[in-house]
Amino acid sequence: MSATVPSTASLQGAVRLADWGVIRAAGDEAVAFLQGQLTQDLLNLGAEQARLAGYCSAKGRLLASFVVWQRSPNELLLACSADLLPATLKRLSMFVLRAKCKLSDASAELPLYGLAGDAAVEALGADAPPSAWRRKTRGEADVIRLPDAAGVPRFLWAGADAPALPALAPEAWRWLEVQSGVARIVAATAEQFVPQMVNLEVVGGVNFQKGCYPGQEIVARSQYRGTLKRRAFLFDSDGAAASGQELFASSDPGQPAGMVAGAAAAPDGSGRYSVLAETKLAALDEGISLHVGSLAGPRLTASALPYALPSEA
Repeated sequence: MSATVPSTASLQGAVRLADWGVIRAAGDEAVAFLQGQLTQDLLNLGAEQARLAGYCSAKGRLLASFVVWQRSPNELLLACSADLLPATLKRLSMFVLRAKCKLSDASAELPLYGLAGDAAVEALGADAPPSAWRRKTRGEADVIRLPDAAGVPRFLWAGADAPALPALAPEAWRWLEVQSGVARIVAATAEQFVPQMVNLEVVGGVNFQKGCYPGQEIVARSQYRGTLKRRAFLFDSDGAAASGQELFASSDPGQPAGMVAGAAAAPDGSGRYSVLAETKLAALDEGISLHVGSLAGPRLTASALPYALPSEA
């Protein structure tokens, strides 16, 4: 069963992404420094590209996730959740040492907006990147195409003077974000997931040919040691859910079976939620019910991811 897609009108417009922030990395060695810290290959990042990347602990657990793009040969921008930006910036700064790289919080200078729908495509015109993870500029602003969600085009606008579009409800943007199947690490989920547990390598956030980074051996071992036992899936919930909440399965109510990576209320006012959650594959077996918070919590019904997992490809 899939969640009902809200009306097109409710998924059109622009919204200030107050829960996002931007880290700037500038200097002759900014690219080389981040190459040794993130899961993504940045050495070959083109000016018209953006990439998804993770930042892991030594144990291979995601501390943060980023949308990364290059503003100039010596300047990279990393968009991430605002609630973990200060801690992430502090941790990254500890490892700069003598590298010619200066890290700073650029959130005030580069406000982020989410643009959605055909109205956004029309407003951007020739400045609308044609496909996911492509980048264009308009004036001093950056425009990045994010993966479509529920058939709705999405863009990340970095800079002032966003296009004049109807106001998009923050919850509608969050619903689209969940529907995209791309997990954004927030403070409540930091250090909870190895990248594969939230399908980060499936959606292009991990490069297995690049050099070392914190947690790289564990991430690689998780990829090549055999079948993964945990993955992220989309669910429809009959009640509220929030990032960081644990899941419980009827087959083993005493032990958590997973965790919510992202959730948002459906914009149609039905009271239902769309949930992107990591869970044990065994908890998806027929006859087992999954619930948020406890067995007395909202029940989850499987919905379809917008991409195939490796075992389903």
